[in-house]
Amino acid sequence: MNLSRIAKIACHLILGKIVSGIVVIIYLFTSEPDRDRFPIRGIDVSHQQGHIDWIKVARDDVAFAYLKASEGVDVVDSHFKENSHAAEDAGIKVGAYHLFTFCHSGKNQAAVFLQVAGKQKQKFLPAVYLEFAGNCARQPSPSELKIELDSFVHMVEETRAKPVVIYVTAEAFHAYQDVLPHRPIWLRSLSDEPGQNNWALWQYDSAGRVAGIEGRVGLNLFCGSMEAFNLMVSQATYTGCGMR
Repeated sequence: MNLSRIAKIACHLILGKIVSGIVVIIYLFTSEPDRDRFPIRGIDVSHQQGHIDWIKVARDDVAFAYLKASEGVDVVDSHFKENSHAAEDAGIKVGAYHLFTFCHSGKNQAAVFLQVAGKQKQKFLPAVYLEFAGNCARQPSPSELKIELDSFVHMVEETRAKPVVIYVTAEAFHAYQDVLPHRPIWLRSLSDEPGQNNWALWQYDSAGRVAGIEGRVGLNLFCGSMEAFNLMVSQATYTGCGMR
């Protein structure tokens, strides 16, 4: 086989990979889950979205919104209070979430979260978010994480009298699924639909578009009927697709 023939084959292989990559990217940015199966949509936001017109958001097929309240032990989201009041006034069911860091105790993080979100009367369940990206360098063992996460969950539930939703990336879920509390799971899975028996909420897009928000925003679906959704809001009881 001569060099020109080898070069042509190499070019075809490279082009094939590029085309495949483009197809995957287009799929991820344009595909939508089956809304007949998952009719209840929500968003998750933080200060990064800037000012939000919640009236427009409510009109754009958004039933619930999770707002970032805090992170670690020293970060409070500057837009949380404003977003919480405005979203509820627009008729959206609001929940607060805390970004859990590996380098601080669960007890101290729960104290910060409750100081921020405990003063608001969100109708949706509180949530704690586990991810590796941007977290502390040392990744705890499953047993180490269990101690601190259980401490956080216990303290928040004791104060709020509502179960805590475990918001988790696919990577963190696979690493810690055996020690996660038996609570509703909010799974971040941008390329595949989660299994039907292990999630309550699904973040299917981290860069979606919604009226009333200038930038990109996380898009989420509730797994269950409107009856199950209303029950989760009114009685803090989840009877949707599944729990961890």
